[in-house]
Amino acid sequence: GDRILVGGDGFVEIDENLAKTFKKGDSVLVVESTGELLLLPAEERKITSDTIAEAQSAFQKMNSISDEQISKFFEQFAANLESDAIWNEVIAANNEDVEVAKKKGRSTTRLVANEKMRQGMISGLRGWITASSKRGAIIETVKHEGWSVDMVGAALGTVGFVFEGRPNVLADATGVLRGGNTVVFRIGSDALGTARKIMSAALRPALEEAGLPKGAVGLIDSAARSTGYALVSDRRLALAVARGSGPAVATLGALAQQAGVPASLHGTGGAWMYGSAHCNLSSFESAVECSLDRKVCNTLNVCCINRSRAAELVPAALRGIEKAARRDGQGEGIYKLHVVAGDEQCVPQDLLEKVVMVKRADGEHQEKQAEVLPEEQMGVEWEWEETQEMTLKIVDDEEHAAQLFNKYSPQFVACCISDDKEEHERFYSLVNAPFVGNGFTRWVDGQYALNRPELGLANWESGRLFGRAGVLSGDAVFTVRARSYVTNPGLKR
Repeated sequence: GDRILVGGDGFVEIDENLAKTFKKGDSVLVVESTGELLLLPAEERKITSDTIAEAQSAFQKMNSISDEQISKFFEQFAANLESDAIWNEVIAANNEDVEVAKKKGRSTTRLVANEKMRQGMISGLRGWITASSKRGAIIETVKHEGWSVDMVGAALGTVGFVFEGRPNVLADATGVLRGGNTVVFRIGSDALGTARKIMSAALRPALEEAGLPKGAVGLIDSAARSTGYALVSDRRLALAVARGSGPAVATLGALAQQAGVPASLHGTGGAWMYGSAHCNLSSFESAVECSLDRKVCNTLNVCCINRSRAAELVPAALRGIEKAARRDGQGEGIYKLHVVAGDEQCVPQDLLEKVVMVKRADGEHQEKQAEVLPEEQMGVEWEWEETQEMTLKIVDDEEHAAQLFNKYSPQFVACCISDDKEEHERFYSLVNAPFVGNGFTRWVDGQYALNRPELGLANWESGRLFGRAGVLSGDAVFTVRARSYVTNPGLKR
């Protein structure tokens, strides 16, 4: 029944479960924006704090570490992952993680450490070797009579990552070392065993081989979600990066904001596409197909179609999603469609009655292939596993599509398929999105689009980003120092 003051003008009552669980030494974090109370056990807080302290100590030592040593770390880490003996150890740990996740009914699509993931990690690490660094770089020189000022790039500090349960994020996290920073990360419990093995068998030996301080990369060795809360709330962090989606990321962002820690939030994913009255039918069909090859944050989630050409474009969209579902002959062509209420007459009526087998994280389910969705649920991100899934909405024009995007979407990716350049410009000016294109949605990726290893993507769900793009790359994690050079000893103001 006790109450806690929140935000200076409200109270939140402590529920019975929290009161019973709380022990001496524990902490309670209050999410001021929602009033949610989060228990932070003393043990988890200490594990997190100690890992951050080690990273802070390592950061002080990074000033004396050369760029060549940092490059050697990336090369050695990549070489360790190339070793079949080491990778077999990783696979063994990963198999255990996958088995446990399956028993819990969790998604394992991005958890499995397959050869494609391995090569992606290796490629990413080697990408950091040649990546640019602002550390020590003169960004600008301002000359005056008798003196000058250099604006010099410098390392930012310790960066904290909260990752979803994917093993390959370890390679992503180490990217901040390129600029002389250190990193602490918390990984989803599903992938913790795999992460531990990669750390012990491949990452830590690479740090030692390159002569980098041990604490330069720290894994919070706990499956407790509360360690993520503790991490982003720690004022010693120079930057907090939260990857994932939904309320969990929003909570992490709110905690970081309350603590005064700058944050880069991935937020909810799901891309939107608008098929215009002026689009090429074949181009639209291909854009849909190529945007649904696999489920990640930039996968097509909502497809809006111009009403005047719905009779042509709806069948094209359905052909596109069916082709994606066939996976070059590897799939059955089964997909799931959500039709926004009021637009049912625009899709083949048999889809609304037909029952298909939909493969979800917790197994196979018999469902109607097409179901009616209330308009207010257009923002739902479909976290499909093997069965392609999207929402279909009929709109009047590009302005209507943009209005719906701005109202319901996570303000992430918007693509307009049209041969009319003026329409593209109107669409671009209307949608509130950091990523806007004229083709498939899956182009939104730091490495793919900008040739820069990516640390995370951010939407505009919580507002536009100050002074940076929606792609967070390693060369963007830096600060700037001003250094003066006086040539006139008698210089005065």
